[in-house]
Amino acid sequence: MHRLALWPVALAVALLPVGAVAQGAVADPALRAKADALVAILDGRGAYDAYFAASFREKVPKAQFSAIVEQLKATLGVPQKIESLTATSAWSADLVVGYARGTASVRLVIDPAAPHAATGLLITGTGARDDTLAKVEAEFRALPGASGFGLYALGAGNPAPILEYRADVAAPLGSAFKLWVLAELARQVAAGERHWEDVVKVGAPSLPSGVLQTWPAGSPVTVQTLATMMISISDNTATDTLLTTLGRAKVDAMAEAAGGNVPVMTTREMFVLKGDPALTKAWAAGSVDERRALLVDNAVKVATAKLDPTVFAGKPVAIDSIEWFASPSAMAGLLDRLRGTDVTTRAVMAVNAGVDPAIAKRFGYVGFKGGGEPGVLTLNYLLQAKDGRWYAATGNWHRTDDGVNEVRFAGLMGRALALLAAR
Repeated sequence: MHRLALWPVALAVALLPVGAVAQGAVADPALRAKADALVAILDGRGAYDAYFAASFREKVPKAQFSAIVEQLKATLGVPQKIESLTATSAWSADLVVGYARGTASVRLVIDPAAPHAATGLLITGTGARDDTLAKVEAEFRALPGASGFGLYALGAGNPAPILEYRADVAAPLGSAFKLWVLAELARQVAAGERHWEDVVKVGAPSLPSGVLQTWPAGSPVTVQTLATMMISISDNTATDTLLTTLGRAKVDAMAEAAGGNVPVMTTREMFVLKGDPALTKAWAAGSVDERRALLVDNAVKVATAKLDPTVFAGKPVAIDSIEWFASPSAMAGLLDRLRGTDVTTRAVMAVNAGVDPAIAKRFGYVGFKGGGEPGVLTLNYLLQAKDGRWYAATGNWHRTDDGVNEVRFAGLMGRALALLAAR
């Protein structure tokens, strides 16, 4: 996750990538010993410097790790034991860590060389014991700030609510607005106006998340590549390139049809607007037409501005005005629209499942797009059960006074999905 951009919310906490999975692997005894020692580390009692390799500590400072550990304990209680270990290689495993009030799914990688320091750790999800949808709703209601949630059955008509909380209230989406762009691309492909293999040049770089901002200017890519990077790793430069290629007016029309706000900013425009107090004030006070005019009048400034990666400084910035907005029920309708698109669109959405793999495996299909910035978090899932039934799950949490607890929120959504899979 990138805290200085519209980072993709894919897993609860990505502390360090852990690599590929080898089927039928057998854990080395050192891996099992390291897994057992993880309980004390997650309780804040273990020796952080001795447990983790220098390569890990450089990327995840102790203060950052301790904050995540405390978030987990606040949600689940005290860690108690390793409930299961499934080796993915001799030196890596998927773990289920038992806590007083639930479990955490963890991927662990250690150095094959003694003393076998941990080089990778990935917290992929959390779950509560004896869980119910009523408990999930109660915890949504207890979140500080504002939140909303919707779980829907999808069929021939409109999405049918299974559980809703403030589902008709529009909320900031962060990068989840990119589903509007994907839906418009899918519409143009279906209409024969565009083809997945069409080649375009990469446009002006935005801030990360993503990688295209580092590519040579004007690099040729297909629109399918742009869409895949936009959804799977929330690449902001890919998003802006695709949005301008499709046409702002057409993306606006799709956003309005999907219950969203207009005009739809590019991510680069958003960063410039939030970094300029005068533009921030003008945007907040402007009507739709005035905001469109503001973007046109400042097009040169947007195109030439040197973007400031510290624009957020870890704090919410104008999330009640310079954002993309839609309600949970509107997002469910958008997910239902995407369900009816072609196989390529659904495949793009499925590259990053955005949930604990153990939960994802309980469905036949999981399409995902999340988003956020400091103070904003939203997760959106299109799901097909193994019996063929389709569902949408969408949730949001935002607060103007502080950041949001990513682990807590991802855990709530993961629990909702696990309960849905059990229906």
